[in-house]
Amino acid sequence: MVPMQDMDDLLNAHPFFAGLSPRLLEELAGCARNERFDAGDYLFQEGGVADRFYILRHGQVAVEVKAPHAGAVVLETLHTDDTLGWSWLVPPHHWTFDARAVTLVRAVSLDGVCLRGKMETDHELGFHLLSRFVPVMGERLRAARLQMLDLYAPPGLTPPA
Repeated sequence: MVPMQDMDDLLNAHPFFAGLSPRLLEELAGCARNERFDAGDYLFQEGGVADRFYILRHGQVAVEVKAPHAGAVVLETLHTDDTLGWSWLVPPHHWTFDARAVTLVRAVSLDGVCLRGKMETDHELGFHLLSRFVPVMGERLRAARLQMLDLYAPPGLTPPA
């Protein structure tokens, strides 16, 4: 387990948390822990309880969806410094996609239940987290849309960029 101050430093160094005050970083660090996933491990699977999000410190993660007659389709591959998982924010708090480690992954996970509780009492924290997650949500939806257009497009038709 990483000591609390060290976790503050890890979060502070990550671009997702840039500009947050030391007080807010301390609040976040109280909900955080280090995790490791070997290649092939699932960080989460569609339909499971979405109880956290991840800050990737090292490695690659494939965000996948199961498609009829196609098996697992990679919607997007995430890398070091990317943020993964926003379903913890949206009821009923279930994962929409699968996330599978492509390589060894080291990440900081933040407990969604812990964060939701803190966001209810600390609206400044809630504002800062939501303002950071909205662009992540938009990017994931854009990637999913493009992949679905590609997957279900008639042969020879190129989906719009």
